[in-house]
Amino acid sequence: MQLGRFNHIGVAVPDLAEAIAFYREVLGATNITEPFDLPEQGVKVCFVNTPGAGGQEGTQLELLAPLSEESPVTGFLAKNPLGGQHHVCFEVPDIEAARAEFEAMGKRILGPTRIGAHGTPIFFLHPKDMMGQLTEIMESPKEGAGH
Repeated sequence: MQLGRFNHIGVAVPDLAEAIAFYREVLGATNITEPFDLPEQGVKVCFVNTPGAGGQEGTQLELLAPLSEESPVTGFLAKNPLGGQHHVCFEVPDIEAARAEFEAMGKRILGPTRIGAHGTPIFFLHPKDMMGQLTEIMESPKEGAGH
């Protein structure tokens, strides 16, 4: 497995509007996408786009709020009522090849490969197999696709 580009940090929040205001007012974020529902994942999502250096794009923060009590993020927020870092995400060129490699290494994959917030295939790896960190693996977005 070869480490791909670091794409984003997922941050679970109890209130998306309050989190957006926080990032604008406290950290000076100026590029925040419109929130949208991702019912397949049980979350409402938006991205805080950080500025890059030397013409490069910055890294994103993915703000996640539960759509319902059944959302996987609901359990996280029950343990962390203020919210917090939920996952890290790395890109790979071929999601199926990456999945096969992680399976061959005996890493536990949580659920099927599905379409994520960027409009590309993703899967998650169990934190106990990834040094305590819930890890999202996503196929690199094609030019002009996604959020």
